[in-house]
Amino acid sequence: MSIEVPEQLKGIYNKPEVYTKQQLYQKENSHFGLVSESFLFIIISVVLSRGTFGWLDTMLRKHISNTVLLPLIFFGIVMLTNMIINFPFSWYATFIIEKKFGFNRTTPKLFILDWLKSILLNVLIGGLILSITICIYQYTNKYFWLLAWGVVSIFVLLMNLFYSELIVPLFNKQTPLETSDLRNAIEIFTKKVGFEISNIYVIDGSKRSSKGNAYFTGMGKKKRIVLFDTLINELNKEEILSVLAHEIGHYKKKHIAYSIIGSIISTGITFYILSLFLDNLLLAKALGGNTHSFHLGLIGFSFLFTPISELTNLIFLSLSRKNEYEADAYAANFGLGETLISGLKKLSVHSLSNLNPHSWVVFWHYSHPTLLQRIKNLTRSRN
Repeated sequence: MSIEVPEQLKGIYNKPEVYTKQQLYQKENSHFGLVSESFLFIIISVVLSRGTFGWLDTMLRKHISNTVLLPLIFFGIVMLTNMIINFPFSWYATFIIEKKFGFNRTTPKLFILDWLKSILLNVLIGGLILSITICIYQYTNKYFWLLAWGVVSIFVLLMNLFYSELIVPLFNKQTPLETSDLRNAIEIFTKKVGFEISNIYVIDGSKRSSKGNAYFTGMGKKKRIVLFDTLINELNKEEILSVLAHEIGHYKKKHIAYSIIGSIISTGITFYILSLFLDNLLLAKALGGNTHSFHLGLIGFSFLFTPISELTNLIFLSLSRKNEYEADAYAANFGLGETLISGLKKLSVHSLSNLNPHSWVVFWHYSHPTLLQRIKNLTRSRN
């Protein structure tokens, strides 16, 4: 890890001790990630080598004969076990690391409630989608992948339309942005760029973290702008406006629509390849099972498909970074380039973001360009 601050970012930290704090935060997260990922890798290796998935399938078959209920119970146990294993790591990250560096505002009660709500949502929504998919597989085996693809595609579209109205309220309170100079400035700007919208909300992100954010969600009449209350506290009016201009740029450049289409196409390809694996007896035996089944086929497929999904993910990450540059340029076209740079610097300093990540780390993992890359791009577009 380089301790050198890039030339164009020198002076971003007004006190040396703040940059030292950023370096410590980065190192602690890196060490924690290495430990947690290594532990999970060992767990998975033991599960695979011991044939635990096959053993679980055999045990459940002694008590469950229903071909729909069996995989539901199987995946329910796997999901719950996975969440329990990950629970102490999430707890440590939240209440030790994030608290140590001044970010955490989550109470233990809220943390556990969020965890229980996540389980409930996985059971209700995941269980519903999985049940429909299993039924399609059981009764229309020939066209399984096509029909399952259609069901999941409809679900993706519905989630994009109603996520903020149905899911977000379970975890956060959203209130309309009150009449103020900020709201007036937003409304004037959105009319100017032909993006009239009355759905401007503030979300109480501060009850979990001090980090700020903003996002655009929905389509058509359901579209809305959501500002974190922490963002409003961190940035001035012009900087918030530049961040919103960036988000509107995503909409104007049709990034959201392309992302949904790309996701649907990717899902279709995945379901087609999955359909080739579900009846594979060798795959079931490799997992310790005695007979092929939907759930063992899906588990085996998920492991075999991981290298392919890693490669396709690189394509999506590359497109995402390209989209971020375009959204930045959109904001700059309205004279908001300098204020966007100012706002990005403040957010980066406040969240102790890595100023100088290795280029390969960015290539493999970053959905957004680095702060330095965005500043260089905005400076070039301005010139």
